[in-house]
Amino acid sequence: MSQSQSVLLSYFDSEEHVLDATRAAREAGYAVHDVYTPYAIHGMDEAMGLKSSRLTWVCFGAGLFGTTSALALQYYTSVVSWPLNVGGKPFNSFPAFIPVAFELTVLCAGLLTVAAFLLRTKTFPGSKREALPRVTDDRFVLALRADESDGKLRRMLEHHGALEVEQMEVAS
Repeated sequence: MSQSQSVLLSYFDSEEHVLDATRAAREAGYAVHDVYTPYAIHGMDEAMGLKSSRLTWVCFGAGLFGTTSALALQYYTSVVSWPLNVGGKPFNSFPAFIPVAFELTVLCAGLLTVAAFLLRTKTFPGSKREALPRVTDDRFVLALRADESDGKLRRMLEHHGALEVEQMEVAS
């Protein structure tokens, strides 16, 4: 059974406003639950106080796996399993292995990184997620773990350009 927590949602019409409000809320000591935007905003991860993503390491490992697999398969098939003398070239002709190794590196890195992202964020196909209204159209939403009765926070958000502020219960 999942617990719910109270989140204060503030809607903004520009990325500058939501970025400034996020910085100000963190500096004032409020916990940022999340920021919902229609596209990625440069500097938002720093404003939210997020750590560097480990997804880059997943991508690197998947690419390394793809390269190793491609080179091992090509070496095995052309040297061990079925060596053919083609034009007097050596069986282990590394330059001929490069295109396939590159393609498999990119394929594995891309597919496994997307799979890891979808699993980590629990947004894989078939998952039930509710989107906040208008966030995918023209609004930016800052969600703070706070109570709506905090007048100081509401004034700060409105000072930074909040168009609307509302309370919502979300599953934690």
